[in-house]
Amino acid sequence: MPDLKTISGQVLSRFSFGTMQFGGAADETASAEMYAACREAGINFFDTAFLYSEGRSEKISGRLVAPEREDVFIATKCGYHGACRSRIEEEFGASRRRLGLETVDLLYLHRWDGETPLEETFETLAGYKEDGSVRVFGVSNFAAWQVMKARDVARGLGVEIQFLQPMYNLVKRQAEVEILPMAIAEGLSACPYSPLGGGLLTGKYASGGTGRLTTSDIYATRYGFEWMHEAVARLVKIAGEFGAAPATLAVAWVARHPGIWGPIVSAKSTEQLAPSLAAIDLEIDDALHARLSALSPAPPPATDRLEEA
Repeated sequence: MPDLKTISGQVLSRFSFGTMQFGGAADETASAEMYAACREAGINFFDTAFLYSEGRSEKISGRLVAPEREDVFIATKCGYHGACRSRIEEEFGASRRRLGLETVDLLYLHRWDGETPLEETFETLAGYKEDGSVRVFGVSNFAAWQVMKARDVARGLGVEIQFLQPMYNLVKRQAEVEILPMAIAEGLSACPYSPLGGGLLTGKYASGGTGRLTTSDIYATRYGFEWMHEAVARLVKIAGEFGAAPATLAVAWVARHPGIWGPIVSAKSTEQLAPSLAAIDLEIDDALHARLSALSPAPPPATDRLEEA
């Protein structure tokens, strides 16, 4: 994986914090408190996006990092609704203004765009590399074949894709089939989002709690399978045996995969964030890892030859 450091030379933290809730479910005060808690826990890697909270996430993130810009690594994303030159220029220009940054450390393409030629997309990104607007590049929500195709075009234009941002957690394990093996083989840094499955793996919904699974049709569909909720019930029991929060075990399980650089944790408050931060110092042994992995079905291999799995 890339040996990346912050501008000041500090080593990039393996865990990162996603500021999707900044300016939405988390107001400015709660956002500042979570930022401080992350810094105290050793996190110097913060992830946002053009789309988050209609731009408020980037604005709050920018204000928080300003006093210590040299010590933090900032990622943002553009191109969710297309990655043509004009859209990237419009969105990334807005992101830089909101963040108040001349240079963004990491810029992701937020989603695959099958309509725009990759040459147009990466010619645009190459310009940001040349003028110093972006240090490194990544892709989010890409399939493995899309990563490799994009990387081939990008390299021809002098751009390296170094980071991946897939979805990955105990009940969403598709990344194990091709994305994470590709990351290991090709030296890419995978920073998965949703290690808690929209809050499902905290166990709060089993006790009548509310959150994205109860307020968002997207999350309700994504995590609405009965077997997932049964897996969470078993996770809660295992966590009780170890005196840990279910969220702590769920995040630590993600972090243990050899293809992962580090998970993106997030929350609406410092109280909600604490169990995820506790995973930074939790080492899961082989026996516990096997028990947690058995909570959900492993996806079949890419060839679907189960007898060889």
